[in-house]
Amino acid sequence: MSEITEHTDSPGPDSRAKRNLTVLVLAQAFLGSQMSMIFIVGGLAGQSLASNPCWSTLPLSLIVLGSVLSAQPLSEFMQNYGRRAGFILATVAGGVGAAIAARALYVGSFGLFMAGSFLTGIYMSAQGFYRFAATDTASPEFQPKAISYVMAGGLAAAIIGPQLVKLTSQAMVVPFMATYLAIIGLNILGPVLFYFLDIPTPGRRAKGSAHPGRSRRELLRDPVIIVAMICAMVSYALMNLVMTSTPLAVVGCGYEAGHAADIVSAHVLAMYVPSFFTGHLIARFGREVIVGTGMVILAASGAVAMSGVDLAQFYIALVLLGLGWNFGFIGSTAMLASAHAPEERGHIQGINDFVVFGGVFVASLSSGGLMNCSASGDPQAGWQAVNMAMLPFLVLAGGALIWLTLRPKETR
Repeated sequence: MSEITEHTDSPGPDSRAKRNLTVLVLAQAFLGSQMSMIFIVGGLAGQSLASNPCWSTLPLSLIVLGSVLSAQPLSEFMQNYGRRAGFILATVAGGVGAAIAARALYVGSFGLFMAGSFLTGIYMSAQGFYRFAATDTASPEFQPKAISYVMAGGLAAAIIGPQLVKLTSQAMVVPFMATYLAIIGLNILGPVLFYFLDIPTPGRRAKGSAHPGRSRRELLRDPVIIVAMICAMVSYALMNLVMTSTPLAVVGCGYEAGHAADIVSAHVLAMYVPSFFTGHLIARFGREVIVGTGMVILAASGAVAMSGVDLAQFYIALVLLGLGWNFGFIGSTAMLASAHAPEERGHIQGINDFVVFGGVFVASLSSGGLMNCSASGDPQAGWQAVNMAMLPFLVLAGGALIWLTLRPKETR
């Protein structure tokens, strides 16, 4: 991390970028830890509030829905008013959402808990912009390093969040209430951090400017784009489907919430650590090969999970789940980026995000029902149902990849 802390007054094109990067890495590490905290306790808290256990993970689904619905407005807000204003607005939403969730736990209101979760989605959306903000003032040569360092902050968040859950989940009479109070504190840190962010507000695009490139209809006829979108959606949706149910399954099988926290921490580490070499593997073996490898690893995760409910099996399954997501999602993103021109970016990336995170929303919404209601409430049988649900989607992604690979090169 020595490059990040290099003296910012030294000459060079990236002194401002390094200063901004320091802010964003810290934000990813500390503010970002709230997402792992919420995904560890959210389903358990929802289960304690919901009158029907089938709806226990609905609050987590509403976080994803809030993220999907706020992404475009938040992006436009930052385009007009700057990254700092957008990130501070998101931390306010995250703090208010956590406060509402804490109040909901205190009064026992599932509806209020869902409202707080929806607001949390605004922060979740903003966190996705950290890595892009790191490149705003960076030279082309420094941009890959900037993205890598921001992702390194995600590794810190994967450690900090679960440890905070261990300290707070049972710290008050009302379970998990102290966790949400801690999340409020994390969001209060946000405006202090972002005060030091120095990213110019971009200029607005002139009205009537030309938009060259293919139309949306033409883009959606491109086989590479279609397969990339399918594989990205499958990778992210299946990861979310299984991860959302994991704390419920671990606790339901007789283990403690601390065990669930450690398993989710290992999973998140497996999601981000490979990112430092995934790009090199893609360059060496090709995008389709890495995406296909990701799908195979996801299938192996499901097989391990269905083989039993020992702690070791939970750990192995969730580590494989994170690794499979990394290969599948990053490989699919590389496929998409290679299949369109810069001037087509606005069209196809918006469609891609709608498909991918729409799938994530459906997966998170389905997770609680599969876990709690598909097997008469038996946690082991519910865990089996969750992992069995991966199969048709893996077949879809695998079939799409095979179809693309078998097409003549001149038609791809």
